[in-house]
Amino acid sequence: MQSTRPHQLVAVLDFGAQYGQLIARRVRDLHVYSEIVPCDISAEELRAMYPSAIILSGGPASTCAEDAPDMDADIFNLGLPILGLCYGQQIMAKKLGGKVGYTDKGEYGPATLHRTDGNSRLLADTPGEQTVWMSHRDVVEEVPEGFTITSTTVSCPVASMENRERGFYATQFHPEVRHTQYGMVMLKHFLFDICHLQASWTMTNLIDEKVQEIKSQVGNSKVILALSGGVDSAVTAALVHRAVGDQLTCVFINHGMLRKGEPEMVEEVFRKQFKMPLIHVHAEERYAELLKGVTDPEQKRRLIGTQFWKEFFAVAQKLDGVEYLAQGTIYPDIIESGARKTGGKASTIKSHHNLIPFPKGTHFDLVEPLDHFFKDEVRQLGIALGLPAGMVWRQPFPGPGLAIRIIGEVTQEKLAILKEADAIVREELDAYNEKLFEETGERNSEHSCWQYFAVLPDIKSVGVMGDERTYQRPIIVRAVESSDAMTADWAKLPFDIVGRISSRIVDEVDGINRVVYDVTPKPPATIEWE
Repeated sequence: MQSTRPHQLVAVLDFGAQYGQLIARRVRDLHVYSEIVPCDISAEELRAMYPSAIILSGGPASTCAEDAPDMDADIFNLGLPILGLCYGQQIMAKKLGGKVGYTDKGEYGPATLHRTDGNSRLLADTPGEQTVWMSHRDVVEEVPEGFTITSTTVSCPVASMENRERGFYATQFHPEVRHTQYGMVMLKHFLFDICHLQASWTMTNLIDEKVQEIKSQVGNSKVILALSGGVDSAVTAALVHRAVGDQLTCVFINHGMLRKGEPEMVEEVFRKQFKMPLIHVHAEERYAELLKGVTDPEQKRRLIGTQFWKEFFAVAQKLDGVEYLAQGTIYPDIIESGARKTGGKASTIKSHHNLIPFPKGTHFDLVEPLDHFFKDEVRQLGIALGLPAGMVWRQPFPGPGLAIRIIGEVTQEKLAILKEADAIVREELDAYNEKLFEETGERNSEHSCWQYFAVLPDIKSVGVMGDERTYQRPIIVRAVESSDAMTADWAKLPFDIVGRISSRIVDEVDGINRVVYDVTPKPPATIEWE
């Protein structure tokens, strides 16, 4: 679906920065809409998007390399305010007649910034000495004509520069990273004082706009949606239902490997609270038969995924007049599937949609109202749409469900054990996170757990219960802190919390006599075990 952009748009040219998505998110945090576009977009293509301002991202390459990511120099002639960050500062300098050089000593991590121009618009309201986050080796050696150096560090002669007349600003450091003390102050100055934008991108406005988009696209046609109970599909369902009502039918495939209480929550929320047409497909027995004897995790994934689409399209083909398939595709899916960083073209950005295995002779047009939203924004939409907090803040959960948290063959006995143990882990750590939220006011504070669950390995160990020897299974508890799932560290939980989880699992779950805690970061481990 072609999204209608807000009248204000900040285009982020992506040069391959590890912080590329973070830049766009920080702009949106300030209630201004932003989109990521490939760095090789032409000036004419960019003009056709009607941006209000442009941000040039950082990147891992050297601007001095022959194959360095490049950009159309005519973008600097569009008459728009431009902010260059790290690599973005260097390419701005090169394109406008400055000089960039390679140094023997780089700057990585915190650095002390010294302001050199008291009239800097970007650095206004920040102290003369402050901590910023650096990640570079190349530096701007000579600024282009019309530019003023506004700050330096010990290793960087041009830590920031600006041409106020043309509206060009740049920093060698990363204001989008929270380690830069006054980074958000600088971004506010750029968006509101320099670009004169309005903080008008709000959830209320977004819901109204999306409802109108969906109505316009769908008209009087029928829509079908595969409802997993996860936040993406749940928010999509609530949004589409608000737009077209009972023209939407949700199909919930229950493969028997959801967490304790989740099928009941789906029924309660969508059938009873929202009163949506909901088809609950009880496929538990078919999946159990399919997975008999299967121990390889990739084979589990393939079998479960293939069977899901078989179950879904078996229902879809029985419904008359369905023309649209609604999906919970979100913005990171779009970014990561097509126009990758430095080389992709905007036209390839949705190539992953072709991976939907439509049966021969079956086709639906796609409705993807979340395709330009980040995960945290999807959660905000869910709250605004009236979804329960337990569903909106649902733990990340793999499509194959508990099947890949059971090491080895999946059996009904193992599923029953894992569901009970996992419910205890989630109950205790939900309460732990909620207490931190009450204390800090931050839903994802520094020490809160980002993801937590139980794993059932395919081993048994000796134990003693009631003066009798036992030979039962252990449970592995996995709890991590992360912001993006790309990297993660094990959660430094208070010992009393870990002890209570262990005691409860051993006391309350039949067949368990030992609990262990996984203290491996990612990398080298992954968050999941399979």
